[in-house]
Formats: sequence, structure tokens, C-alpha cells
Amino acid sequence: QVQLVESGGGSVQSGGSLRLSCAASRYIHGGHCMGWFRQAPGKEREGVASIDSNGRISYADSVKGRFTISQDRVKNTLYLQMNNLKPEDKGMYYCAAGGWLHCLDRNAADFGYWGQGTQVTVSS
Repeated sequence: QVQLVESGGGSVQSGGSLRLSCAASRYIHGGHCMGWFRQAPGKEREGVASIDSNGRISYADSVKGRFTISQDRVKNTLYLQMNNLKPEDKGMYYCAAGGWLHCLDRNAADFGYWGQGTQVTVSS
């Protein structure tokens, strides 16, 4: 079992920045994938970014060039740096962990562990 706890959400104006963090309860051994997802009211959960244990990274087209996913393996912490935020980035952001095989597809069904989420609000 792995517990994931997100933090860093908040309310910013359009063009602002936020840095989300996700602390894992333990080091995840072997091949694995970590990802960030978001969900806006009335919309499906969207895979924003993912990173596998080899350091390969995938981003949704809507966030490329603005968001950066990274991880600190010593601290067991995953990050999402979000710059130039737009109103459409608003939503609940979730951290997730899963197997590495389809990591870069950012499919929620491939992730078995989820955090409780942190809210991001962007005003225009």
C-alpha cells in the first residue's frame, strides 16, 4: 500500500503559478509510474502529466510548455510546477501511482493509488 498526500493547491489569477506536491508514504520499488490528473466539475478526469521510473515524461497537449512534472526520489515526493495558469486549468488535481507499462498514456485506469486531491482555482 502507498498513501499519497497532495498539497500546494490554491487560488491564483490567470497567468499565475502554483507548485503542487505529492508526498508518498514510502519509496516505490521497481518499475512504476507517477502522474498528475485533474477533474473539473462535470468533466472526466484528465491525465495532465506522468513520469515513469526511467524518467520518461508525458504531458497533455493542453499543458505542454506550461507545466513541469518532476520527482525527488530521496524525499519520495512528486511535483507539478504550473506556470501561466489559465481559467481552464481550474479543477481538483490528483496525484496517482501505478505500473510503468502504459505510463505515458496517462490513463487513469492504469493507476491504482490515488491521493485525496488538491483544489486549483484560476480566475480571469
